[in-house]
Formats: sequence, C-alpha cells, structure tokens
Amino acid sequence: MCSCVNDNPRTNPFYVLHFRVIIRAPVNGSIGGQKARAWVEVDLGAVVENARTVARVSGTRLLPVVKANAYGIGAVAVSRALEAVDPWGYAVATVEEGVELRAAGITRPVLVFLPARPEAFDAYHAHRLTPVLDDRASIHAWIARGAQGGAFHLEIDTGMGRTGVRWDEIEPLADLLDTPYLEGCYTHFHSADRRDGSAEAQLERFRVAVGRLARRPPLLHVANSAAALRGTAFAFDAIRPGIYLYGASAGGAPPGKPAIALRAEVVSVRRVQPGDSVSYNATWTAPRATTVATLGIGYADGLGRSVGLQGEATVLLHGARCPVIGVVTMDLTMIDVGDGRAAVGDVATLVGAADGQRNTLDQWAAWSGMLQHEFLVGLGPRLPRIYD
Repeated sequence: MCSCVNDNPRTNPFYVLHFRVIIRAPVNGSIGGQKARAWVEVDLGAVVENARTVARVSGTRLLPVVKANAYGIGAVAVSRALEAVDPWGYAVATVEEGVELRAAGITRPVLVFLPARPEAFDAYHAHRLTPVLDDRASIHAWIARGAQGGAFHLEIDTGMGRTGVRWDEIEPLADLLDTPYLEGCYTHFHSADRRDGSAEAQLERFRVAVGRLARRPPLLHVANSAAALRGTAFAFDAIRPGIYLYGASAGGAPPGKPAIALRAEVVSVRRVQPGDSVSYNATWTAPRATTVATLGIGYADGLGRSVGLQGEATVLLHGARCPVIGVVTMDLTMIDVGDGRAAVGDVATLVGAADGQRNTLDQWAAWSGMLQHEFLVGLGPRLPRIYD
C-alpha cells in the first residue's frame, strides 16, 4: 500500500477499524444550481417542524436517528438543521457514520447503535463516539480503559431478538454495570406501530431490567417514531424519532409534514399504437393509441422494478396523473400520458406536490411494496439532494 496514506486515526477521519481509507459511495448534495435528469428535493424546514412536533407530543428531548445517511436524506444536512431543536445528540448505526458527523463539525454526543467490540474502541475514543455494549467482555474492556473510554449505553433486548443483553439476564451483570460510565440504557420495540400491546409488554420488561441495576443511568430511551407519537407513556429521558422526521406516517398517527420530493425529467416522448409494447418482456401493451413519456429515473436510482405492474403507481405531469407502465428499467421509467401534454425537458413528480396534487411518500412506498424506510434509503447516489 502507498506509504503516503495517512493512517493516523486522529488526523484522518476515514481511518477506522481495520481499513486505512474508506471511500463511501457519494450522495450528491446541492443547495441550488442546475438540476439533473432526476433529483430529490429536501425541505429541511419540514424536518425541523416534524422534530418539534414529536418532541411536543412526547414531552422530552430528542435523540434523532440519522443512520443510513439520515434515511437517504443526508445525515450532515439533517443534523445541522436539527441543531435548532437542541437535541441531546444523534444516533447512527456505524462508526463510519459517526465519523462523518464529526468531520462535519457536529459536537453533540453521537451514539453508535451497532454493538461495539474491543478492536474498534480506539476509533470510538479518537472520534468521541458513544458505543453501545451488549456483552460482559466488551463492557469490562471498555470500563478498563478509564479515561480512554468514557460513557457507554447498554442495549437491553426485551423481545426484538437481534442484539442486546436479554432483559432477564441483567442481574449477573449488575455489579459490572455499577459504574458512572454507564450513561444510558435502551431497548427497541418490534411492533410499536401495531398497538397490539407488545410495546407495553416490552416496556415492562425494560423497567424490570433497569430496576435490577445498582444505579439508574441518567438517560433511558425506548421510543421510536411510532411509540413517541403516542404521548408521554414511552418518553423517559429521550426519544429516538426516525422515519417521522422525514415526512412518513408512523404507528397510525398522521404523517409528518412532507420533507422530500422526487422528480424526474422527461427524456423522450413517443406516440404508440394499439398493440405496441413497452419495456422488457413486452410487459405493457397499448390498449389504444396513446403517448408514452420516458423519465430519466430507473431502478438504479431506487425505484422498484415492478412498481408499474399493478396499475396503481402514477406520476404527476401537467396536472394529470399518469400511470407507470411496463417494468422500470435500470435508468428509465415509462408513463402513459394519454392525450395529455408531454415534451422533453418537462418535469414529472413521483413523490411530492405539483399543480395542486400530491403523491405521498407513504403512497409510493406502498405502490413499490416497500416500507417507507426501505424506499427512502434506496434512493440512490445518482440522485442529487437539493436542500431548501
């Protein structure tokens, strides 16, 4: 490897774990300028308004979840905007995501959800990241670092069954956890959006587990967006809103203020006759003479390949709802304009408002057979994010 590579974790923010240099897939960002063939518009004011709403409903501080590049919206831009609501800190999934926030000048606590292991502890310390620990060996190794460690959070598994110390296995760790370094405890609900009593059952398990500790840590947090929007029952010392911040619905509550729009330019227009086919495998056949417009966006940008096959998905163009037809191709999507207007360079709206109509994030996710989270994080790096 080239000897000019900076392998000092203090001066090279991309030196983490066992890698010398990590080059992330870029997510293009812009605050203006010429638009591309397709793009995502982000209303950061809406993100902040949604944060204020969920904070008001829950009555406690925020620990906004900005993992996965803030669900594809842009973690740095979102975190900077959310400084206006004075959050306790920010939550990410990986060390690399935390390093990105630090490199951007974010100084509040950054909690890293994936369980930390001793071989990565130096990176946590170098970038002032707060680890989540979930086994005896890692907890002991972190505490033994003393000032080279610091605060950590304990995940308690109350039913999710993926990471964390089981709620009924806390007692053997109680003496080890009797330390001022234990800053927080949390759990994750598996079905808070269902309102089927499971969140309440998990909450009780969490209370029992915390009650077995020698001391209550200063920060308890359990609520995702769906639980936080129920009110104060799940609030504790902080809540962890994610998808609601970005304009989606959660747990049956009304969706947040729309925070994104997804738009694409028309790159081709053609007239087709009855019986003419469109897209791979002739997955759509014209039932009548009609106009087909091709949009400069495809499944490489995050659209579901089969989103148009059920006959439900539409895009907005010149005040009309135009069905998506045929399978979406890697770079292009076809729509049936009928006898409406369409010209190369026109802008179609897949998600968002146009000409008095709106396609919601929830709608497009449903048409795609995806969760809203899945749809958002799937919006690819070829789509510039344009921040208002």
